[in-house]
Amino acid sequence: MGLLQPVADVIKMLTKEDMLPAAADKWLFYLAPAMAAIPAIMTFAVIPFGAPVTLFGRQIPMQVADLHVGILFFMALSSIAVYGVALGGWASNSKYALLGSIRGLAQLISYELSMGLSLVPVVMLARSFRLSEIVNAQAGVWFIVYQHWHSSSSSSASLPNAGAYPSTS
Repeated sequence: MGLLQPVADVIKMLTKEDMLPAAADKWLFYLAPAMAAIPAIMTFAVIPFGAPVTLFGRQIPMQVADLHVGILFFMALSSIAVYGVALGGWASNSKYALLGSIRGLAQLISYELSMGLSLVPVVMLARSFRLSEIVNAQAGVWFIVYQHWHSSSSSSASLPNAGAYPSTS
């Protein structure tokens, strides 16, 4: 069933040999994955995971920070994460790794552009940049019903971003 797969992945990660290119800048080479991972983890702070919960008479929101510009914060952190890709190629001190990272950077930017544009109708329908208000605005009818074209462009843009390319056959 694969229940122990995460445990096996942790063991593999901890026992795997670190491969550092000979000419690489060690500090930047190890900083690059953090520059990609930290902004991605920080985006979870503005995502509402559910309705507020009441514990001992106190209402606890299921969201770390309910920002007025939550969707802009989300997009800004998503955009910062692409610098980790460029920094990883540059820190390896190899022209081929640098060219590959620039290619990956260009791909990520182009996908983020279409994903960002697909959020415009969502903001217009919800009349707010706050993610909790966007979720509450969909209480009656989900926005995918009104904006099916933009939701399909967003999902088409997110598939290559995740590395799962749509089938062409």
